[in-house]
Amino acid sequence: MRFSSRSLFAISLLFSFSVIAIIFATTFTPETIEYIITFNVIFLLLAIGFRLLALILWGVRIKLLSSSLGYRVGLVYAVNMVLAGLLAGTITPGQAGGEPVRVHELYRVGVKVGDASAVVIMERVLDGVVLTLMGVVIMMMAGSVWDSFSISLKILIIVAWILLVSVLLVPFLAIKYPVRMKSFLIRLVSWTVCRLSRTRFASPSLCERADTEIDNFFSSITRFTGSAGWGLVAGGVATALFWITEFLVASVILMGLGLDPYILLSFFFQIIIAIVMMIPLTPGSSGITELSTSSLYSLLVPSAMLGIFVLLWRFVTFYMNIILGSISGSLIVHRELKRRGSIESEKRMDEE
Repeated sequence: MRFSSRSLFAISLLFSFSVIAIIFATTFTPETIEYIITFNVIFLLLAIGFRLLALILWGVRIKLLSSSLGYRVGLVYAVNMVLAGLLAGTITPGQAGGEPVRVHELYRVGVKVGDASAVVIMERVLDGVVLTLMGVVIMMMAGSVWDSFSISLKILIIVAWILLVSVLLVPFLAIKYPVRMKSFLIRLVSWTVCRLSRTRFASPSLCERADTEIDNFFSSITRFTGSAGWGLVAGGVATALFWITEFLVASVILMGLGLDPYILLSFFFQIIIAIVMMIPLTPGSSGITELSTSSLYSLLVPSAMLGIFVLLWRFVTFYMNIILGSISGSLIVHRELKRRGSIESEKRMDEE
């Protein structure tokens, strides 16, 4: 069964709202109302500020990785593509829709498709490396917390971590076995072309273009371990700053509720949540994220306060994606329509 983007968007919101409603229904007490009234809005604004700073750091990472390959990508443009990708991520399993959007937007400013793909894949690799290192360090400092998790949650975390490690293997395999990997990708493209052969997307030259772009991709991956290595290092620093800033959002919300920030444990929980969100189960990982968040933070947050915390945290980290992404998406659509109009005008002038 195929779903339209609007249907997927509705399903994503429905899953999120439903789980939050269940959390509120199962934890609501008279104290909940008091917590809502006494919540310090200043901390919500501060949490939004940290979230916006994290998105800017994401744009900085794209700019640095692109610069190391010899391309100039403006910071404002990079942040705009990040926001557009977040909107696409709300309707795709595991939030995977953001990657094609960023590849497309990089291509629009002159980055070759192969190079753009390498940049986006390296983003995921850096995320994996940073999250893994942070997780290992925090596990060594707070390993006893793992024993308090349920069996089902442990299994979910292990599966998510396996998926994360598999992403880290992509550049390694591309460097170690370039011929085999290229052969695999060519076969994948050929299979895709066959599936698209009866649609308007098919093109006789598609395989030839794919061959060229795959060469560019492997070349870029190799350069990231050589001449473009500085971009990988700088991008790694930006990635670490991004995740630290992103994870501080939850601690700030906890402080707004009158609780301690629990920075160490909160970071550990959010590393787990970030990894679980990569599992392609629901559009935008909605529902799954709320469930894992409530399960983990129930160890820190009083029951009557849990629904408020999950709602506020998801507002800053998910619902804001929809708001900001819609604005960004509108700008991109307007640009594309204007570009298409210019091309059609040029064609008419040539015909005359």
